Amino acid sequence: MSTAGPLACPKCARHYPLDRRFCPDCEMPLVYAGPAEQEPITDAHERARKVEPRYTRGELVRVAGGRNQAEAELIQNMLLEEGIPSILRRTRGFDVPDFLAAGPRDVLVPRGGEEAARQVLGTRAHVPSSTPPARNPAPPWVRALAVVLAVLLIALVAWGVIAAVLST
Repeated sequence: MSTAGPLACPKCARHYPLDRRFCPDCEMPLVYAGPAEQEPITDAHERARKVEPRYTRGELVRVAGGRNQAEAELIQNMLLEEGIPSILRRTRGFDVPDFLAAGPRDVLVPRGGEEAARQVLGTRAHVPSSTPPARNPAPPWVRALAVVLAVLLIALVAWGVIAAVLST
């Protein structure tokens, strides 16, 4: 009795004509079937649909950082709303177990989306200079004081060693 029709049983998925209201086997109310064999949209598919292809080219560069995973995910979602893909990476140098959300995270985007990401986040690019910054030398009186203190320390240690050798 289950001829193909626009109504279907939500439990057994059999199709019925419009004059039926309930499935005779399952006794479930029939619903409109909708498009046949449509796959549900997953969270990953939904995120991929938002990404603009022009922002996906090039190697990954760091554009921002979060103090913890939640903050970094917030930044990541702000970028995704603008079509900029990104990934999170635990910041190097912090010893926090991987299963914890604590610890800083880096937000990385492809080079093609770097400028747009920096505009969204309001950050500037870090431009490494070819020459190290010039060091300001200490004033002469500070250097002289350091020399005097070093000589006094050496004399004090020498006096302690001599006193220990003579007392035995």
